[in-house]
Amino acid sequence: MCNVGGVGQNAGVIGIGSFWGALPTEGRWLLSTVAIQTLGRGLTLPFTIIYLYEVRGFDLGLSGALMSLIAVTGLIVTGPGGTLIDKYGARTVLLAGLTAMIAGCTLLAFATHPAVAAVALVLIGVNFGVSWPGFNALIASVVHGDLRQQYFGVNFALVNLGIGIGGILGGFYVDVDSPETFTAIFLVDAATSLIPMALLLGPLRHVRTQAGPSDDAPSTAGYREILRQPAVLWLTLLTFLAMFIGYGQMEAGFPAYARQVAEVSTRVIGLSFAVNTAVIVLLQFLVLKRITGRRRTRVMVVMALVWALSWMILGAAGLLPDSLAAAIGVLSFMGVFAFGETLLQPTVPAVYNDLASDHNRGRYNAINAAAFQGGAITGPIAAGLLLDVGLGAWYIAIMVVGCLGIGALALILERRIPATANGVPEPVDAGQAPPPS
Repeated sequence: MCNVGGVGQNAGVIGIGSFWGALPTEGRWLLSTVAIQTLGRGLTLPFTIIYLYEVRGFDLGLSGALMSLIAVTGLIVTGPGGTLIDKYGARTVLLAGLTAMIAGCTLLAFATHPAVAAVALVLIGVNFGVSWPGFNALIASVVHGDLRQQYFGVNFALVNLGIGIGGILGGFYVDVDSPETFTAIFLVDAATSLIPMALLLGPLRHVRTQAGPSDDAPSTAGYREILRQPAVLWLTLLTFLAMFIGYGQMEAGFPAYARQVAEVSTRVIGLSFAVNTAVIVLLQFLVLKRITGRRRTRVMVVMALVWALSWMILGAAGLLPDSLAAAIGVLSFMGVFAFGETLLQPTVPAVYNDLASDHNRGRYNAINAAAFQGGAITGPIAAGLLLDVGLGAWYIAIMVVGCLGIGALALILERRIPATANGVPEPVDAGQAPPPS
């Protein structure tokens, strides 16, 4: 493994200048290109279903089914992808995934038949399935200590910045009456995938994520054995619930409630996503300063309470439909929810990678990705079932209770992970299980 994290990556690194100065060269390469890489995804993400339905003329039900292929394929591929990362390294697997992404976006740009679109979206899903565990394993091999948590947080802010800018640019550029505008944004999405590919073939070509043949204590543990560890099991349940309550509602439950119950305009809903991006970009580094050196499980508890507050604000907006107060409530919901995201995103990936070793880092990150994708797939289903029969109040109540459940899981997790994995430099108690190897 290329141990470039080095000494000095500690809790004292909290300023922007000191953070950047503490990063190894490989970490700087990765971070400096994140926003550009994700700009292409932002160009296409909000408009893919519009492209399939309004430009290519596929019926709405078929278009929705085609869109689901990305998440379903990603979930299927994540497990094998994690194993391949541990065996062959993240670099090799990521290059394969990026190749699939480039091919998928290019094919989708010219897809005039549902079968062609299906193949394209499956290829995109393959990349989604391996990119999360692959890039997280790559980051963890380059950045160590408390700097790793800060890195995950800054990376999350830059991802949102790239996607947000891409979405704004795409909204001004695409025109359903001009199919070539959609062809252009998918080709740009394909082109932006060449950036991480160039990094992996150039400056990052020597970074290893897999354990070398001479490393001690090789691990053959599979997913079942990893998930039998209480810390991993509780963390995975927490991740799934957080995704079910959080991101699983962003593309379905939240917009549906805002339209059907709060009765706000589509313009307000679109503006709310801009508020989300702005809050994340503006607050993420300030939040990192406050949470560095604190127990990550306690940060998760605060996040759960913040999210519970956000859902109550949205519920209040539903009590005053088609009003200025409802619009303010919807916008406030997204702002408060985004604050919770800045607490969640630096902590959960850091815990997974601090529990993992070089022998199984790919599988740990694949479990994280699978829990995320599982919540993102099942969340919209539950929201649709509740809101379709007019149970808006029950929907909000379930979201709030789910948030409290996240907090409870975080407190259970706190008793089952080593202090170092929880973000505090305390020695492991004699009776506490050591971190898995």
